Amino acid sequence: MAVQQSRPITIVIAEKNPLLQSSLIKIFSGDERFTVAAVTSDGERFIEAVEKTPFDVGVIGWEMPYLDGRGVLQTLRSRVDAPRLIVYTGSPNPDVPRQAMTLGAAGFCSKREPPEQLLDTIIAVAAGRMVFPFIDVSSLASDPLAGLTPRERELLAALAGGLTNQQMAGQLDISLNTVKFHLKNLYDKLGVGNRAQAVAFYLKGRESR
Repeated sequence: MAVQQSRPITIVIAEKNPLLQSSLIKIFSGDERFTVAAVTSDGERFIEAVEKTPFDVGVIGWEMPYLDGRGVLQTLRSRVDAPRLIVYTGSPNPDVPRQAMTLGAAGFCSKREPPEQLLDTIIAVAAGRMVFPFIDVSSLASDPLAGLTPRERELLAALAGGLTNQQMAGQLDISLNTVKFHLKNLYDKLGVGNRAQAVAFYLKGRESR
């Protein structure tokens, strides 16, 4: 749903760098077109904010601890009520905009651009438009393991080690629900239906390296 211009655009930020967090908060707080509902330092906390806080646009990093930008997009892509997401990153990888679009992001903005570019991107995305540089969306990575987030790799190794969901939650200091949604994304990416098949996939991948 596009945001009406008569009210501020509500934003939640996921940014691992504390200094950049502060800078973004300062920029948004000085502009009456925006209001910041929450600031998180990683993708897992961002997903928790989605569950608790209604907002219009999420500004997320690509390289984040625990759950990266790819993982956030993968988690939220099937939710009909998900906020629109903008990937805001300094990653030098020229393929990131294509990956973000493929995973359902509504916009992309490089940290190398002036801050005004991010503000313009948020306004456009909130109004229902998509904002991306010119990119080639004709191909996807063919190796499912290459598309796993660092957290998903941890969980896959833990599955192979025989850990239960509860044990993984305790070992990684995350909630049981967080473990479950990571596992769902993991199974979807690998094209498997349960943990036994995921472990078999993992072991086969190790043997082939």
